[in-house]
Amino acid sequence: MTSPTAPALSVVVPAYNEQEVLPEFHRRLAEALEGIGMVWEVVYVNDGSRDTTLDVMAGLQAADPRVAVVNLSRNFGKEIALTAGLDHARASEAVVVIDADLQDPPEVIPALIATWREGFDVVYAQRNTREGETWVKKATAAGFYRVMQRVGGKVQMPRDTGDFRLLSRRALDALLKLREQHRFMKGLFAWIGFPAKAVRYDRAPRAAGTTKWNYWKLWNFSLEGITSFTVAPLKVATYVGLLTAIGAVLYLAQLLVRTFFFGNPVAGYPSLLAVVLFLGGVQMMMLGIIGEYLGRIFNETKQRPLYFTERYSPSRLTEG
Repeated sequence: MTSPTAPALSVVVPAYNEQEVLPEFHRRLAEALEGIGMVWEVVYVNDGSRDTTLDVMAGLQAADPRVAVVNLSRNFGKEIALTAGLDHARASEAVVVIDADLQDPPEVIPALIATWREGFDVVYAQRNTREGETWVKKATAAGFYRVMQRVGGKVQMPRDTGDFRLLSRRALDALLKLREQHRFMKGLFAWIGFPAKAVRYDRAPRAAGTTKWNYWKLWNFSLEGITSFTVAPLKVATYVGLLTAIGAVLYLAQLLVRTFFFGNPVAGYPSLLAVVLFLGGVQMMMLGIIGEYLGRIFNETKQRPLYFTERYSPSRLTEG
């Protein structure tokens, strides 16, 4: 008689349209975890893929009892798909988060595990290089991390670090208590705290398929991260409004002095129009910032589930 057994380690892999790379990813993952001395499972999350990603996952599960598959009811986005995978991770000791595109090599996972065994609850993989990325993406990424470190306050997000990391079971349990709708996982990983250490690695180019990110999506993701992680933009809006008001008062004062003491005529319509347009632009920008935060409050008040699962097929690990 056999009964299900919980793995010591779960590897969570969110995927969207990754049919080309998944077989090679799974092969390399299995080889990398061969000598770790732990019972493990891999939790693949299909985030509403439009290709045959789900079929590939089903094939991997049929061939390997260590594979679990979570199929979401639609495309919810990577942050939610990652959360779904973590929700379904049955690991008793630790969980690893990694993308399927092989830019983050599975061969680094044993180093994460070794560092975790030194007593760290969070072991994050920190990039030495970013192969296969344009200089524009590298520069904007560096700028984003600098901004996040400046506005993060007591919560510091490490530079050159994505989602690729290991969490102990207690760190995972803490993370799963955070159920906000607008999920910036890198910020949430940093917010929970716990002893943490970096493992350096070289990031490879994408092994197959095409990236799901373009510059517009990356820009929106950056805004999502900043507004989800900090209220600094609201403070900036306050300071900009104050400085604009002070500037307007000083401008009015110099106009009054020139008119009453020197008889200079008041500036005409072109200058007045320029000032009005400038102030209108500042006001619209500030309203947009406030609207971003109000929209988040509105979404949180709905108290909707983060996602729906169309199907969950657990791993078939057993013990006698």
